[in-house]
Formats: sequence, structure tokens, C-alpha cells
Amino acid sequence: MKNKGYIFDLDGVIVDTARFHFLAWKRTADELAFELTPELNEKLKGVSRVDSLNKILNWAGKSIPQDEFERLAKEKNEYYLSFVEQMTSADILPGIVEYIELLKANDCPVALGSASKNAPEILKKVGLFKEFDVIVDGNSVTKAKPDPEVFLVAAEELGVKKTNCVVFEDSEAGIEAANSAGMISVGLGDPEVLKDAKYVFADFTKIQDNLF
Repeated sequence: MKNKGYIFDLDGVIVDTARFHFLAWKRTADELAFELTPELNEKLKGVSRVDSLNKILNWAGKSIPQDEFERLAKEKNEYYLSFVEQMTSADILPGIVEYIELLKANDCPVALGSASKNAPEILKKVGLFKEFDVIVDGNSVTKAKPDPEVFLVAAEELGVKKTNCVVFEDSEAGIEAANSAGMISVGLGDPEVLKDAKYVFADFTKIQDNLF
């Protein structure tokens, strides 16, 4: 615990926005006459909007003009934001508030490391914005997960050595990014999907007072 920094992904870790992304991407895929399954959607978690759309196009075996690409990406985000607009503290996932309180009680620095460009707005909607010492999101970095840039920037801004950082993630791409950064990776979700994480828990209620 001493001299450690704690970095949280947003979607599927702090708030249940993963389902909003799925609904929005499914609508986009439908427009491309492609069925986006929950299994394929797992590969979009933690991935940027542009890279996610490229993956869907690749799966669908389609190529579209740049202006059409930009239109689909914009419409996806607008549809996603229509869900975000309705968010409240009720959308915070179980155990996360108590876990952050535990970190704060032990004077542990806390950062957000998310691919989402909407991260600050979401944190404000659910009342957690002020709980984070550092926020690094899609507006702050140029490389998307599985590149470790977002976590490396968060560690630098926290003033904590990267090897002393603990990362909480729910995606394969996020776990890969954390491992690439040399950080302690903690997966939240399915152990089969997150098999490369150092630790895996169903959710924060199962972590209890473990500060790694």
C-alpha cells in the first residue's frame, strides 16, 4: 500500500456505461447490416471510438468513405450520450464508493485512466469527479489501449513509480495495457476473459479491504 497509486478505468469499472456502449455500437452495426454479438463487444471494451468502428467494419468486411466513417462515429457518440445524460449516482457499480473511501482513508492517490472522452462529464453526473486526484482520458492521450500511454501518464501525474501502480480494468485491452506498463493489473469481471490479469474479482464488493 505504501507509495502506491491506484488507477481506475471508467466504463464497466466505476459505472455501468459498458451496456450503453454496446447498445450504441449495436445500432451502428445494424446500420452496416452486421450483427454485433455480446462476445464481439467484449473486444471493444476499453478501445477508442475510432478503433472500435474500424474493428466493426473489419468484422463486417466493409469499407466506407471517410465522411461516412465520421458520420457513424459521431452518431454513435450522440446516441451513447443520450444514455449518459440520464445517469445518476445509482449507476455507480457496487462497492466502488466504499473502495475509494478506503483508499482515501489510507492517503492513497487515486487516478482515472480511461479511453472515454466523456469521462469528466460522467464522473460529474454520478458525483465522483472530486474524488480523483488525477483524470486522464481520451482528451489527454493520443494512443488507445492496449497501448499503455493512458496509465503511464496517470502514474506520472500522480507522482508514483509505474511499478507501484495498481490498475483496475474490465477489458482485455485494458489489462494488456496495464501489464505492458509494468503495473499491477486487477480485473473486474469474468476470469476467462481477464485471464492475463494478476488478480480477478467479480466486482469491488469481493475486494473488500485489499489494497494490494
